[in-house]
Amino acid sequence: MNLPNKLTLFRVVLIPFFVVCLLYDSTNQTMRYIADVIFIVASLTDMLDGKIARKYNLVTNFGKFMDPLADKLLVCSAMICLIQTGQLASWIVIIIVAREFIISGFRLIAVENNVVIAANYWGKFKTVFQMLMIIVLVANINIPVFYIIGQVLIWISLALTVISLVVYIWQNKDVLKDQK
Repeated sequence: MNLPNKLTLFRVVLIPFFVVCLLYDSTNQTMRYIADVIFIVASLTDMLDGKIARKYNLVTNFGKFMDPLADKLLVCSAMICLIQTGQLASWIVIIIVAREFIISGFRLIAVENNVVIAANYWGKFKTVFQMLMIIVLVANINIPVFYIIGQVLIWISLALTVISLVVYIWQNKDVLKDQK
């Protein structure tokens, strides 16, 4: 197993530790900071594994499958936890998770038609803003400006989720033409 794939698996392994630190006692600020550090480390491995894989030609089918899955598990786990802490509305998380299911289903249809659909910039922006939103919300710093930043990041993340879905489907609508 190469380094990028190990980093991807490391990201998946970090998820339960993140969840436990955040939810064990969500009022304990120290535990929230530990959860935030774990989330930041996991998020950085996302960036790092892709760069290493492309730079050193270590792209594998395992990585192509597991990297986006690890990202979805990390981000969705965090957002579901933030529902429990009362910091994120469930309807927002439902929209974001539904987008991920729709795109995953769309990719499956594309694969069946021998079409590879690369991630676009809207999807990358969406992921970055979702991760920033999670970092700010998990930190839960009790200063009004951080609350405002968190709320702005929630709405930007939601908007980018919808925009990236529409753009993704529009750019790849031909994949659906032959479906009956």
